[in-house]
Amino acid sequence: MATIKPFKGITPTTENISQVVTRPFDFYSKEQREIILDNDPISFLHIIVPEHRSDIKSESNSPELFRKSKARFETFLHKKILVQDKEPSLYIYRQIIASKSYTGIIGCASVEDYHNNVIRKHEHTITEREETLKNYLQVCDINAEPVCMTYRDSPEIDKITNEIISREPDFNFSTADSIRHQLWKINNEQELNKIISAFAEVNYIYIADGHHRCASSALLADEMKAKNHSHTGKEAYNYFMAIFFPDNELKICEYNRIVKDLNGLTAVQFLEKISENFTVTPREIEVAKPSKPNTFGLYLEQKWYELELKNKNFSDINPVKSLDVSVLNDLILHPVLGIEDLRTDKRIGFVSGTKGVEELIRKVDKGGWKAAFKLFPVQAAQFYKIADGGFFMPPKSTWVEPKLRSGLVVYALELNSK
Repeated sequence: MATIKPFKGITPTTENISQVVTRPFDFYSKEQREIILDNDPISFLHIIVPEHRSDIKSESNSPELFRKSKARFETFLHKKILVQDKEPSLYIYRQIIASKSYTGIIGCASVEDYHNNVIRKHEHTITEREETLKNYLQVCDINAEPVCMTYRDSPEIDKITNEIISREPDFNFSTADSIRHQLWKINNEQELNKIISAFAEVNYIYIADGHHRCASSALLADEMKAKNHSHTGKEAYNYFMAIFFPDNELKICEYNRIVKDLNGLTAVQFLEKISENFTVTPREIEVAKPSKPNTFGLYLEQKWYELELKNKNFSDINPVKSLDVSVLNDLILHPVLGIEDLRTDKRIGFVSGTKGVEELIRKVDKGGWKAAFKLFPVQAAQFYKIADGGFFMPPKSTWVEPKLRSGLVVYALELNSK
């Protein structure tokens, strides 16, 4: 029984929305951020990077820096660059990339659902990062970008959604990357109750992207609950902003790997070594793209190879072991290349499958990397089996589309407590 809760969202005004919303901070290079911050005074990046062109710099992730972000946010509210809705609402969001569209519902998810495993996880989180994000949320008081959730398709939710998006959207704009964004605000009580009731029939919600933000929101809620002797469970800190996509409206892409060196091996020695576990076949570029699980594309010294796993006798006890990211790690990255920790080793990098083989080739030929591995994406059945079984995928196992903009809809805890 999943919870979705309306809230009084904060959005840009219609006339400035395309200028305000931004891609997530780490999607930009430093140079790209500088250009935006220098030329767009109402970009949400000014809230994320509040000390741009300031001579006084705060320590990274410090309370002082977070307070400056909070002050910038309040300035945007005061100047009505951002405006809070008067009524609690849910928001249907659609992103259109070329001929493909993704449609989901933005609302508040429940910390209680997170603790009770109604919201299911598939990645480990890092305590230090949880704490940093919790401190940010405690000071800044806002969710600026929703956690991405998915659920098994519900015909009832689809029906309600389709009825609403047949109307004109409240926001309809394109960004510089030629992506169209549409948003419908839902504050009609009857429609809200229909959506809430339909989600109550959904057994489980799955985190697709945003494990650390979920964990940090839960951490803050637990602290606030412990301090609040009048805790009721209805306080704003018991919720965090999420977007809920049915699984047929979400794309799980592969997260490819690049490596800096071959751990002292020549290319010939490396290929001989991995041939113990893989059938290694020279291929043209198109054929090197994996078309099935346990098959990999390898780009090395301007040549493509197909690697097909020889022994595929996996146990059903641990479905993580059959994932291609695990196979690659267990049979090549760790034993052959000596890469111990995917989170910390500087000899490995990750490239989204959305960037295609061209980006892998560029990284190897011109970017200082030695080799690239192209993977087959994690399948929905694997994703559910792992999350339902309480297992965890290796780091950087999936890249999820679509990616949302920061500042499109904001959940402010304090302002939703009034």
